[in-house]
Amino acid sequence: MECCCENMKIYELKLEADVDTDPVWCNRCGCNLELDELPISLELKKKLRDWAIQYGEWIDWDNDKLRENGLELETEHNQMGQSLSSKIQKELKGTYTVLFSPSHSAILYMNKESRL
Repeated sequence: MECCCENMKIYELKLEADVDTDPVWCNRCGCNLELDELPISLELKKKLRDWAIQYGEWIDWDNDKLRENGLELETEHNQMGQSLSSKIQKELKGTYTVLFSPSHSAILYMNKESRL
């Protein structure tokens, strides 16, 4: 695996879901990495893809607002992400450090709605 860092060597991975992209990033340069290139089990890759697809289910995209129970849905998503990052770290056996970056979009939407 290569990233956009000067030496193209990855030391720290970041697990962070986003819309329509693989959820693994170089934590140093921010380059999005191909999940298929990560040396982890197919089962874990599937769980990561399923988790990433669920990103933003707490947002009503058509009306640009938080869904009912949105904060709880985002919290559950973040808890699953934390669990998955631990599983990645375990499977990689110390090859990389794996950090988890939780979503904070529900809070942003709550703040936006309170200003309206």
